[in-house]
Amino acid sequence: MRLPEELDKNFWQEVTQYEEEKKMPYITSVETRAIEQGKREGLIESLEVCLELKYGSEGLTILPEIIEIQNVEILRAILTSIKTVNNLEELRQIYQ
Repeated sequence: MRLPEELDKNFWQEVTQYEEEKKMPYITSVETRAIEQGKREGLIESLEVCLELKYGSEGLTILPEIIEIQNVEILRAILTSIKTVNNLEELRQIYQ
């Protein structure tokens, strides 16, 4: 939904003024979702590289399972665990 140009301009001026007065930036739910999606995509890209570096092409076999994970915190846990786990089964235990 788009506001007419003048209303849109007034709305954003009021939001900016409110943010400055309250020292609190306004983030829309759409922006929050986009930020989370960006984090998720970045983690998945990092996981892909790390899996291939540590386990070779075999490591990439679990990537389709990992891509299904929506929770950013679980993805971070997987990424952190790659350093210490010895094999892919140990890594699977982190997210199953």
